[in-house]
Amino acid sequence: MPRTAQEPAPSSWIPVPRSHVHKHNADEAMLTAWRQTGPDTFLIRALWPGSHSFYSTGTDGTDPLLFGETVRQCLPMLSHAAYEVPLGHHLLWETYDYSLTNGQPADHTRSGPHTMPREITLYVRCTDVTRRGARAAAATVHIRALHGDSLIGTATTRFTVQSPAVYRRLRAEYADTAHALERRLLPPAPLPAREAGRGRTHDVVLAPTTVPGRHQLRVDTGHPVLFDHPVDHVPGILLLDAARQAAHAASAARPCHAIGMTTRFFRYVEFDAPCWVETAADPAAPTRLRVTARQYGRECFTASVALTTVPRANVRFAMCGVG
Repeated sequence: MPRTAQEPAPSSWIPVPRSHVHKHNADEAMLTAWRQTGPDTFLIRALWPGSHSFYSTGTDGTDPLLFGETVRQCLPMLSHAAYEVPLGHHLLWETYDYSLTNGQPADHTRSGPHTMPREITLYVRCTDVTRRGARAAAATVHIRALHGDSLIGTATTRFTVQSPAVYRRLRAEYADTAHALERRLLPPAPLPAREAGRGRTHDVVLAPTTVPGRHQLRVDTGHPVLFDHPVDHVPGILLLDAARQAAHAASAARPCHAIGMTTRFFRYVEFDAPCWVETAADPAAPTRLRVTARQYGRECFTASVALTTVPRANVRFAMCGVG
């Protein structure tokens, strides 16, 4: 697929500080460099690892969570580097829609030799940018991700930005991270890893219930990737994996791959009460599954998930451990 901009000279790229992607562990920072190509257009480089404890990195497809985390990191990076948002401000995810183009999906349960790191180029366009004074207060971000000349996938996401003072008012009693973590529930026993489409029990974010199509969200705040640093609520990337795992568990054909999602974030999911994840056919899209997360009887998150089946010949299951 043709590129949307000429590849710039290496010297024109600006390095991405780890603080700009909101990660404490340097190994979890995917973005490496960026440059501005127009008033609201950018090129961003990412380096996907050759192997990773949580993301699938095989060359036979794209892990939707690795793709999603890369997109997520673009939001704070652009906010701080291009839109004058100070460090310490909070980004609130409103929507995230993606579509992957890889014919052969990655499999979370496969084993085999490690692959080489891959350099990804992200073509980014921001629209509907609103501002409070000089800084951005909200934006819609459109992303095309390429490996070399091959399109990996596309994403559209919208987020808002809140100052620390506004965020504290918004979060009220939950604004204190230490207090929020003190009130967290112990994670219940997980769904079998293969049923969730995972290779390690430690990475399963759902627990079974007695109600068909219903799981309890399993929040392990000690997980080194999902909780790279302390936060006061369930991270959005965990909800994305919950939707993927719930759709995998509900699919008649397994293993399968979440090749696309349309998601909406309505409320924060807190640590102090069960969150129920329900899966059903999507009435608006018969070929998709609809996953809904509810807490305190209120809808917090929804995802319409498009699945494709992984050919059995491409699957090699690893031993499942309590990681």
